[in-house]
Amino acid sequence: MIFKNCTFFNDCFEKDFADIEIEDGVIKQIGSLNGEGKDMRGLTLIPGFVDVHIHGCGGGDASDASSDSLEKITRELARHGVTSFCPTTMTLGTNQLVKAVKEIKNFKSSGAKIAGINLEGPFIAMSKKGAQNPAYVRAGSVEEFDEINEASGNLVRLITIAPEAFDSEDFIKHVSSKCTVSIGHSAADSKECKRSIDNGIRHATHLFNAMTPMTHREAGIAGTVLDDERVMCELICDGGHICPTVIRNAFDMLGQDRTVVVSDSMRGAGLGEGEFELGGQQVFVKPNGKYAVLEDGTIAASITNIHQEFKNLIDFGIDIKTALKACTINPARAIKEDEHIGSIKVGKRADLVFLDEKLDIKEVYIDGILA
Repeated sequence: MIFKNCTFFNDCFEKDFADIEIEDGVIKQIGSLNGEGKDMRGLTLIPGFVDVHIHGCGGGDASDASSDSLEKITRELARHGVTSFCPTTMTLGTNQLVKAVKEIKNFKSSGAKIAGINLEGPFIAMSKKGAQNPAYVRAGSVEEFDEINEASGNLVRLITIAPEAFDSEDFIKHVSSKCTVSIGHSAADSKECKRSIDNGIRHATHLFNAMTPMTHREAGIAGTVLDDERVMCELICDGGHICPTVIRNAFDMLGQDRTVVVSDSMRGAGLGEGEFELGGQQVFVKPNGKYAVLEDGTIAASITNIHQEFKNLIDFGIDIKTALKACTINPARAIKEDEHIGSIKVGKRADLVFLDEKLDIKEVYIDGILA
């Protein structure tokens, strides 16, 4: 297959113009190519979006341990240009987590591809649990992580922990050799946060949410990770979890290469208002709400998707190159999958999204196949 006359963002995320040939799901050639093909003039081609922190959408949840739920997620994501994702579990019991990751390991997707698994908890701080179920919050254990990871077929790519909540030094050093360790749902102060980064933490879960804030006398987690070039930071850009002014400030501090836009969405995403389940708890999507909440009003999860967040960022004043990298190559790099996905380059998977002049999606290709 050849796409002719493509205006696209190349591997340096600069606008380019060329023909693109796809073979066996991979980008084979980019240039002025002979032969007939599909004329894409008038559209803009971008890499498929990558969501490394998503619990669910379209009625499905990664923690359901159900192929039907995973199918709902993959189909809904493909509609919105998300071509790769990390199904994300909640803070649950060991047996529930093992069951969920085994289902993910064995699942064969017909939509967005599974790029790995994200464990949000269970080794977090009770005081910063947010919408995580307190019945399952517990201290970290190398043995438990290894059990879950082995059950997944070593698919775990991210895990969120609160490093101050248990004696975490050896845990971080061990686990960071297997996947990316993230700080989140944590009450650590700046010193504790810095020590955990020195031990191997390289990621921050939904920056500003469920963590100690930055003040003028104490950097907290938020200020410490923003200041450390070793750490990539997630941002939920639905306009509700973080206000646009703070988003602009965060992008200014993080630059083009450390921002990772995530949805953190739950099963109600795409379904409108209603009552849903998340991690064994009831959550609600109110009319015209920007996110899901617990009964007491605590923010539970988002109901957005990466395509909508990408458009939000442009509206918030973030330049298109920075916004696009934060939604594609940066999340791919955060889970060490950037050699395969996240940009348009010869040899990478043909995960492609064609946009119109309003940045609305016209066509999505996953491994070169129209979704």
